[in-house]
Amino acid sequence: MEWLTNPEIWAALVTLTALEIVLGIDNIIFLSIIVSKLPKQKQDSARIVGLAGAMITRILLLFSLSWLAGLTKPWFTVIGLEISGRDLVLIVGGLFLLWKATTEIGEQIEGGHEEDGIKVKAVAGYAAAIVQIMLIDIVFSLDSVITAVGMTNNLPVMVSAIVIAVLTMMVFAAPLSRFVDRHPTIKVLALAFLMLVGMALVGEGFDFHIPKGYLYFAMAFSVGVEIVNLRVRAKSVAARKKKD
Repeated sequence: MEWLTNPEIWAALVTLTALEIVLGIDNIIFLSIIVSKLPKQKQDSARIVGLAGAMITRILLLFSLSWLAGLTKPWFTVIGLEISGRDLVLIVGGLFLLWKATTEIGEQIEGGHEEDGIKVKAVAGYAAAIVQIMLIDIVFSLDSVITAVGMTNNLPVMVSAIVIAVLTMMVFAAPLSRFVDRHPTIKVLALAFLMLVGMALVGEGFDFHIPKGYLYFAMAFSVGVEIVNLRVRAKSVAARKKKD
């Protein structure tokens, strides 16, 4: 029980938990987009099962420390660039995000809307949604897990940080998903953000680093402007109703 009075362990736990939560923002956005295509009665369970599966995957990654360390070593060289296993995961994951976000934006433009409460487009399968959530979580969490390994050798601390972060994501995923689903313009912004993240992941796979803080700031600013627009539109609609 010495860890209870060890400030270094607590500092590592708080730091790693904060890191996991901050880097999980893009994961929650992706989750909200995927889950929105499921029937209403299945959305909550899909969030919980998907995030629980993602948590187990992250913990398994931690227990595979030797394999994880091998991911950072060069596997082959392309045009003078050394490509590691980590780089391949980031490139493939980034390309998948670009494809997914582009496809979803196309559906929004071409009429991915609801009529009488029933989705016009075919609903994605429950199992497919879970698998997508778990796979993309590996891409999003890979760097944070590698960073965690570099910050502390205490495996229980790393596992605790992941569990706390995922439980926090479970709490905020549902309200965020409902908010995104209610406002189509916010959904398009979220998809545009996923495209930016996808491009950043591909760039990072080729050793071109784009600080995520820039991406988060751009997204937060855009969402802030859109929220102001929503409030202005709501007031104008209310004013017209009073006149009528």
